[in-house]
Amino acid sequence: MKSAPEEDPEAIWLRDVYRPNEPNLTLRAVLGGVVIGAVMCLSNIYVFFKTGWSLGVTLTACILAFSAFQALKAVGVIKKPLTILENNALTTVASGAGYMTAGGNMAAFGALMMATTVRPDSVGMIAWFGVIAALGVFAAIPIKRQLINKEALPFPTGTATAETIRSIHDAAAGKGASAAKALAYSALFGAVLAWLRDAWKVIPGTIAPGFTIAGSTLAKWTIAIKMEVVLLGAGALMSFRTGWSLLLGGVLTYGFLGPSLLERGLIEAVSYKAVVAWTLWPGAALLVGAGLTSFALDWRSLARAFTGLGAMFNKEKRAAAAAQGIGAVESPEWWFPAGFMVLTPLIVVLMSVMFHIPIWAALIAVPLAVLMGFVAARVTGETDVTPTKALGPVTQMMYGVITPGNLSGNIMSANVTGGIGLHAADLLTTLKTGWLLGAKPRHQLYAQLFGVLAGAAIVVPAFNLVIPDPSVLGGDEWPAPSCVVWAGVSKAFAGGLDSLHHSSKIAILVGLGLGIAMAIVEKYASKRAKAWIPSPYGVGLAMVVPASNSIMMFLGATIAELIRRRAPKFESYVVPVASGLIAGEALMGIVISMLTVAGISLAL
Repeated sequence: MKSAPEEDPEAIWLRDVYRPNEPNLTLRAVLGGVVIGAVMCLSNIYVFFKTGWSLGVTLTACILAFSAFQALKAVGVIKKPLTILENNALTTVASGAGYMTAGGNMAAFGALMMATTVRPDSVGMIAWFGVIAALGVFAAIPIKRQLINKEALPFPTGTATAETIRSIHDAAAGKGASAAKALAYSALFGAVLAWLRDAWKVIPGTIAPGFTIAGSTLAKWTIAIKMEVVLLGAGALMSFRTGWSLLLGGVLTYGFLGPSLLERGLIEAVSYKAVVAWTLWPGAALLVGAGLTSFALDWRSLARAFTGLGAMFNKEKRAAAAAQGIGAVESPEWWFPAGFMVLTPLIVVLMSVMFHIPIWAALIAVPLAVLMGFVAARVTGETDVTPTKALGPVTQMMYGVITPGNLSGNIMSANVTGGIGLHAADLLTTLKTGWLLGAKPRHQLYAQLFGVLAGAAIVVPAFNLVIPDPSVLGGDEWPAPSCVVWAGVSKAFAGGLDSLHHSSKIAILVGLGLGIAMAIVEKYASKRAKAWIPSPYGVGLAMVVPASNSIMMFLGATIAELIRRRAPKFESYVVPVASGLIAGEALMGIVISMLTVAGISLAL
């Protein structure tokens, strides 16, 4: 007896989940998303250049949106509360704007400032980020139905955001108000701490025991407790495995490797800059080796990444979709080639004019970046990690060969790859949220475009506000580890390895070997065993940030893990509290910087 055929998942969604008559992308959702996205953009720039970590926007944005509209309703400014689908659309706008600060963009921008004398025009950079992000949005169209509708890839952050939006809009549960209060109180704490530390200076920046290593205090080796709750918050949003891997890498780098380098005369002073000038090479190599190996081991995902393209040219599939009604709901697939044809010439012209990349080389970059974007989207859907650490160096290596010596071109061609992959994956993450909530996919695409265009206009002035002097990047105050790695990799690929010290070349080979080995072990280890295997990304990052950063992020990850294990009823507060600590300190730090630049005395 034959079993009944399974019903098409798209038909089930249209019948049981889709909410065609509820408001999605309203004017207030767009405006609210732009405002929250701008706040998150400022906050995330601060966090990124402090920690090297790109923090997600959606979970924080949906809580902020809910609490803001509840407050506006309470004081009579608005009559109707924000609906679930409006919150989803608002969160999509905010994510498009706030995630403009992620590694594929800011790592390249910061590396450009560090590695070259190029200081591109602000208007040109706004246009640059805008067109790259927009092409990333359109690149998500041909693979959305395959990855989300058909294969139902998890997109963990998108799924978590859908559950959060449901819970905070459930008035009976009261979870929305409590989550919003937790975020507000922790933000206030972070802001007050930053003021006491940086404005009134009644709290020290670091605390370290008086012990010495190789004749220098622990503080000089950066082994200290840093009074920055932004690092605690960032750690709480990581996995515990990444947190303890950061601690391991920090202890090995500054407690053992650094003193050994000093003894051998490979560094001449004890400071963060002196140590990281050498450890950059094995650290970057470890990150690149692990990223590319993980990328290669996931060849099935690589092959599947292109399966969504075939449907775009298949008339039967398009007709079947239209007959089911899904075609009228989804973004038309012809939008992708249309967007590609319109935006590619703009990107090529900007690459040529701003970064002196030959037109023929620029023409290679864009289709390569779109293909990499398809891969990044699938990997994000399966793992929740957008692999810019792997995709960027692939492009840098290729352009080091075809345009040798062009540092700015090498970095910014990788920005095309990283940026398109980043925004394609970001839109698909928010589309997963919308799929679970019954939102209109076209409205979310419009929302993402509003967000990325607003984010492009915000991110360049925000960078100039937070980092008025790019020469501070790579120092103890602004470690900018991702920028250090991108700049170092670019120098190596663009200028060759001959100029490096012999010990650095050996360190690169060792780092590559470790990265490859750790990625292979990570791939094939059981889930139980993997918990005890160091994360190559945690160890590699620890080699290019101060030890104090690693220590604080480890503490944050440990606190979050203890809550999950010992007090699970409070687990739902981890994300809002961590996000509040980050936002409060980051925004107060920006306010203090502005007041200082304006010459206003902050003395107690």
